[in-house]
Amino acid sequence: MREPGRWWRRKSTPAKVETYTRWSFHFFGVVEVLVVGLPAVGGPEPRLGGPLLAMVCAHAALCMVTVSRALDWTRGRRKQPVHLLWVLGAVSAVIAVGALAAVEHGPAGSDDVGTAAGAVFGTVLILGAGIITLGLGDRRHVFSVVIAFATGAGLVPLLLGAPVTAAAVTSLVVLLGAGFVAFTAALSVWLLNAVYELDEARENRARLAVAEERLRFARDLHDVMGRNLTVLALKSELAVQLAQRGRPEAVDQMTEVQRLAHEAQREVREVVRGYREADLTAEIVGAQGVLRAAGIACTITGSPAGLPASAQSALGWVMREAATNVLRHGDARRCTVELKVTEGRVVLSVENDGVRGETGGRGTGSGLAGLRERLTGIGGTLEAGPAGEESFRLTAEVPLPRKAEPPAAAARQASRPVQGAAS
Repeated sequence: MREPGRWWRRKSTPAKVETYTRWSFHFFGVVEVLVVGLPAVGGPEPRLGGPLLAMVCAHAALCMVTVSRALDWTRGRRKQPVHLLWVLGAVSAVIAVGALAAVEHGPAGSDDVGTAAGAVFGTVLILGAGIITLGLGDRRHVFSVVIAFATGAGLVPLLLGAPVTAAAVTSLVVLLGAGFVAFTAALSVWLLNAVYELDEARENRARLAVAEERLRFARDLHDVMGRNLTVLALKSELAVQLAQRGRPEAVDQMTEVQRLAHEAQREVREVVRGYREADLTAEIVGAQGVLRAAGIACTITGSPAGLPASAQSALGWVMREAATNVLRHGDARRCTVELKVTEGRVVLSVENDGVRGETGGRGTGSGLAGLRERLTGIGGTLEAGPAGEESFRLTAEVPLPRKAEPPAAAARQASRPVQGAAS
């Protein structure tokens, strides 16, 4: 069985904000039924209370549907619900007028009926105007809707014979209430879009980092291979022409071609070797800076000083992949990096909170599979999985060569914290 709240923890931060926004506006409909609709049933006139409750429930349901359609439109998932907005406006006006008609046709002198109908009148207009603004993208249209509802709220009672003062007060109440709901709707949509844009920017930053590294590698290969291949082509053409003429210099040219080919092969290997090797110190510092820029508190314990180059290169790739996973998979608020030397092995552990699901989407990724293959080649291991209810831990162990194993003093230094917490 799923644990309570698992569906919520698996959501990303933008999805959580969207869910909270959506259900907050749905709750307005629930409040409308509980505060305005149900008290009308318990009044002195059950014949009028039932119709009032039915109208309030219908209006609340229509508001909830409009909220869902309008928020989907703001996120670009469907077209603007123009027809639904008009329907909500018309239904709000009809229900408001119907509530006033109930007062006119109700028992004379019944203050309770008038109070209940007045509450329905004002609440329907306020929520109707506010919910409609969720589906409007132009600020001028928002102002127009609020002012139109407030004006109608004052004109209708005035036409039915209400005093001017009462009509003015009703209009002012609807103006303030609808304006508040409209402001809340506009602010909620703005915050929701901002959260999605920030999350998209974080994803783009990770993709740009990968693209930049690919461009660097491509540029290095072009610089190395471009000149060599050009020279090889020229030397080969010259050798062909000399061979066709029966000149003995063709052998010298082909020997030069062979030498250049071996040199090009050596340079390519150096480029690839430099690309594959990662400096653990640089990766730790870089990960700390990137996580801090993303608002993730990062605590680093231990130092790679004294570790052999092979161990630093392998663990540097682990650190790079771990930092990328923290940024891309989950909603982390803290990250702990621990590096220690124990019993001839170097252990690097990266733990973060805010995982999505059981493994945060990282249990079987291709990046982790590649790291396992890389560490297996040097006798190391890699473990990744949940470390608690909402935590994920990645642990890599690399053996130390006996001849390069640091002394006890260096081992103690490697286990001391050299960098503080960065928030």
